[in-house]
Amino acid sequence: MREVEVLVNGIPDDEELREAARRGSLAALYYEGAEGEICIELTNDETIHALNRDYRGVDRPTDVLSFPSFEGEELISAPDGHLGDIMISVDTAARQARELLHSTAREVMFLAIHGTLHVLGYDHMDPSDEEIMTERQRDILKRIEEGL
Repeated sequence: MREVEVLVNGIPDDEELREAARRGSLAALYYEGAEGEICIELTNDETIHALNRDYRGVDRPTDVLSFPSFEGEELISAPDGHLGDIMISVDTAARQARELLHSTAREVMFLAIHGTLHVLGYDHMDPSDEEIMTERQRDILKRIEEGL
């Protein structure tokens, strides 16, 4: 079973952004062959700034934060079904989308993919890991855009 719940907190509800987040996360789960539930919260810079400061010691907003239910090796399924939680700042996503000349929905979808890969155990702390994660993100986004 693969399930993605998308919540909205501190921003106007937008069905297009909810669907973009859900599709991105589900596509990443299918791509990785992972089973389980992920909860994504679409929020604002103020909320994500506080979380980034409290959990990472970084005193500024960020685009996405991931909170895996389990740490360690890459995770394909969770014993209790819940893989983790993802927070996405729609404020930051909108700024990044303008800079990259694409829609906020596309940026939210990309951030949901990125966050889901983090929940599944991927990171980009060193160049080789970053290359692996970047390739996966690109492949997943391409599959979505091609309707696969």
